[in-house]
Amino acid sequence: MKFDPSEQTYRENYTIMSACIVPRPIAFVSTVSIDGVPNLAPFSYFNGVTSAPPTLSIAIARKSRDSGKKDTLSNILDTGEFVVNIVNTDMVKAMNSTARDFPPEINEFEEAGFTELPALKVKAPLVKESPIKMECILYKSIEIGGLQAGSGFLIIGEIILFHIADEIMDEGKINIQKLDPLGRLSGNYTTLGRLIG
Repeated sequence: MKFDPSEQTYRENYTIMSACIVPRPIAFVSTVSIDGVPNLAPFSYFNGVTSAPPTLSIAIARKSRDSGKKDTLSNILDTGEFVVNIVNTDMVKAMNSTARDFPPEINEFEEAGFTELPALKVKAPLVKESPIKMECILYKSIEIGGLQAGSGFLIIGEIILFHIADEIMDEGKINIQKLDPLGRLSGNYTTLGRLIG
């Protein structure tokens, strides 16, 4: 079958893309507003970009309701800082509860029961329960698609500090099975599964 994106709605394109681009890692992004309110939200359009400097990318779509900016995006653009926390399978239920569209004055850490830890180089808090935390500064933001639903921003962040839990390390390297990362498959979540090669 063939599908022409120009003949489909943004939701139809999203459904196809989210099933084609799999599995996707999840960036559990913590930010803080200019008023000092912490924010926490998951994004699965996320990946690494370069290692010199170490950078990662997160695509943040506009709100489907009114095409406004999500709190995470506003906070990153306003402060130039954020933290990407990596999610393991133990965190899935609480993480999923933060995906709702909370008002900007609501602290999702408190709503979901996650513990805030102070970061060392940025103002955004770390998620204590996360086995990997990456403190980031905004390297570049690219607006894509204007103001229509389904459009958004590509955020490129430079990682300025890694926090890796001792218990997932083996001989100086991350043990992926101990990390037990959560991934996204279309509308479902997935675990690591069988390793090949």
